Amino acid sequence: RYISIFRPSVKCEAEKNKAQWKTMGPAKVAVPSPQNFLQKHSKEPKLPARKKEQDSKKLPALSVPRRTDRPVMGIQSKNNFINTNAVAAITGLPKKPQPIYVDRRQGDKYLLETSGLVPKYIKKKEYGVTPKYVIQRNEEMKRAQKEYEASILEHLKKKAMKRLSDEERRSLLQGLKKNWEEVYREFQGLSVEIDTIPKKIYKEKLETQMKQLEHDIEVIEKHKVIYIANE
Repeated sequence: RYISIFRPSVKCEAEKNKAQWKTMGPAKVAVPSPQNFLQKHSKEPKLPARKKEQDSKKLPALSVPRRTDRPVMGIQSKNNFINTNAVAAITGLPKKPQPIYVDRRQGDKYLLETSGLVPKYIKKKEYGVTPKYVIQRNEEMKRAQKEYEASILEHLKKKAMKRLSDEERRSLLQGLKKNWEEVYREFQGLSVEIDTIPKKIYKEKLETQMKQLEHDIEVIEKHKVIYIANE
């Protein structure tokens, strides 16, 4: 098994210091000097040394001239500022009152511009202009529609299918609606009480025909372009 090479030295150290710990703490402790007694506030944290009074007496730089400063002499102007101000006041346009609004009966006034009631958005350059992403999306939709129609035409050419004209589509739609009206008239003519099996079967048959006709009418109205296979 493993044996540490420091085992003898550790045993020697333990035996040397064993006698000192037989009592509470080491056997021999240095006695403090009577002159170094515990004083009041000696264990409190000490504050840093105070700066010199000269640094605290420094005043901040003033924006006004000092008493000892002297103005620059000898500068003169030939402008008549009194007449200039009078002409500007006479010919100037009067100031427009600032728009305000009152929302309380006490008469408290607030600025109208910052209230959100002024339609500032109509003054934008982009106001009323179609966004770029909408234009791009419309172009992509048109391109996809053209590609779809081109693929359908190619597919139809391969399978030899025929496209219904607008007149044929309109006549087909009118015929389907007329058939639905006839079936609906027969459905309305049924008796109120259906107590036999033949009556029940006939009613279910009429309902199935009406649902199929409604589905066909909806499909034809939804799709403007219809193709049929050549017989």
